[in-house]
Amino acid sequence: MKPIGHWLNRTDHALTTYMDAMLAEFGLTRIAWQVLNVVKDDPAATDTEVLTVLAANADADCLTAAVETVLTDGWVARPEPGHLTLTEDGRARLARVAERAHAFRELSTAGISRDEYRIAVSVLERMTRNLEGAAEQPAR
Repeated sequence: MKPIGHWLNRTDHALTTYMDAMLAEFGLTRIAWQVLNVVKDDPAATDTEVLTVLAANADADCLTAAVETVLTDGWVARPEPGHLTLTEDGRARLARVAERAHAFRELSTAGISRDEYRIAVSVLERMTRNLEGAAEQPAR
């Protein structure tokens, strides 16, 4: 059996590769789509919030580039400096993307029960918390 790190890396790569290909027709990447979802979930979103919420998903340069992409492509606008909001067109286009995202979720979880999915996420969350907590402690 391959170690968990092997499967984590392969899963992340597979998720990103598939999503990037699926989202290409919309001019999006997985990261840009994640930026749009942060803005959708918080109508008063700021650049700082996007960078903070998605820090585990990409570095600041990649996230900043994704923000610029969704601004340039008219998905979001700046109602005031440092703030982001979905445009009406962006909201409508994001609804179409959501249909594809739903199909992606169905494909990626085929043959996996809700309980199995919940357990997998719970185990990964605990492993992460264990290691993040240990990183804050001095080495023994």
